[in-house]
Amino acid sequence: MGLSIFRRKSLDKLIAEADDSEKGFKRTLSAWGLIALGIGAVIGAGLFVRTAAAIANNAGPSVTIGFIIAGIGCALAGLCYAEFASMIPISGSAYTYSYATMGELVAWIIGWDLILEYAIGAATVSIAWSEYLNTLLGYFTVGGKPLHIPYEWSHSPFEVLKNSAGVEVAHGIMNIPALFIVFVITLLLIRGMKESAFVNGVIVITKVTIVIMVIVLGWSFINPANHTPYIPQETIFQDAQGVSHNFGGIMGILGAAGVVFFAFVGFDAVSTAAQEAKNPKRDMPIGILGSLAICTVLYILFAHVLSGLATVEDFRTNGKEASVAFAIQTYMTGYGWLGKLITVAILAGFSSVILVLLMGQSRVFYSMGRDGLVPKVFSDLHPKFRTPYKSNLIFFAFVGLFAAFVPGEIVGEMCSIGTLFAFILVCAGVWIMRVKRPDIQRQFKTPLVPLVPILGIIVCGAMIYGLGLTNWIRLLVWMGIGIVVYFAYSRKKSHLNNNSDSGE
Repeated sequence: MGLSIFRRKSLDKLIAEADDSEKGFKRTLSAWGLIALGIGAVIGAGLFVRTAAAIANNAGPSVTIGFIIAGIGCALAGLCYAEFASMIPISGSAYTYSYATMGELVAWIIGWDLILEYAIGAATVSIAWSEYLNTLLGYFTVGGKPLHIPYEWSHSPFEVLKNSAGVEVAHGIMNIPALFIVFVITLLLIRGMKESAFVNGVIVITKVTIVIMVIVLGWSFINPANHTPYIPQETIFQDAQGVSHNFGGIMGILGAAGVVFFAFVGFDAVSTAAQEAKNPKRDMPIGILGSLAICTVLYILFAHVLSGLATVEDFRTNGKEASVAFAIQTYMTGYGWLGKLITVAILAGFSSVILVLLMGQSRVFYSMGRDGLVPKVFSDLHPKFRTPYKSNLIFFAFVGLFAAFVPGEIVGEMCSIGTLFAFILVCAGVWIMRVKRPDIQRQFKTPLVPLVPILGIIVCGAMIYGLGLTNWIRLLVWMGIGIVVYFAYSRKKSHLNNNSDSGE
């Protein structure tokens, strides 16, 4: 048992598990369904909230360069994900790939790390959903007063509302709308993947249409002065919470890339649905790379229009939580209706992001439960719906705590750094597999190995660097907790370590 932490799960066993789908999930997703799933996960809080934050705090109009860097990092990682997904088409995403290539301890670390991506990501988006719900309610009045959910019940206990004189006027207690949307999405996921995919498909069509409308209609309202200078001079900017950011220059762009990277979080969640795809070896690469390509083009155009509509100061002061709607209503004369429409689309879009992230989280822990690294309860399927319903309910409680009691800014950057770390391990895993197991059939091959994986590691590493010391510390603390859990529980319970025939 001395080196048991480095034992790998046999690829033959993994492929046999993939083929043994009769006992598991229903195969209902086509290539287009997977692309829609990817777009559903990707276009949401990142585009509509984090873009404005990156303009205000990091890069100004050069946020578009940040999107290009983030897109390149995701494309390099996406090529590696696509090879793994066509080679090992089963649930678990980067966790499963790491178990086959780098051993149990690394697989555990990546599974633990994916909680940061999926669960914390879902919490971040639910907090943004709550913010935009209040914006939407404000369009309606009762007795001449705009409708709204009181500040106390739509913000975390760590958030304080101050007036222009800096005097505290309200203090957050609990974010009830964020908790509510997580609960509704959890119930939908328990009901089944086919129903979830249908709802997601309708939402995807709606929000892509709205994004295209903003790009097309907003292009003529771009003020060239807002794009000058395109790359602001490097300074230190302190936001309202007293947090310092590198603004402008190379560090500002790298910081923006790390922030808007959250806008890409979720395309890899497509790979967690491999056991629900009709033809995973062919369709998984199409789903992963197709959704990524469509979203990257839309993101760069959207960021260009948004940064041209309003000033950096607008994004820092007036817009804040609902900057996209603010910019449209303030600067796009005659298109106030689009600001209201986009608020509705954003709410729907956030809902689909939460759906895909919670789906991804439960599927990763389904795989970990089957391997014995987490309790079996995570891999129990509903007798009728064939979904990991107990896992869904447990993660509702976990995500709900973050959604109700932690500010969105903190969880958003934790999610980004966790995802970047997962991408680095997937890039390394593809390289390792090419060297160790060149004989395995791959229906999709990552081009230019080892160059593409190495570049993926470098670009993702640069974005981690851009996120700064505070986020590095959060990642290390989270990983430290994970290591303790692994040695206290998972290593002893692992099926691989308790069955000498099952590994390599």
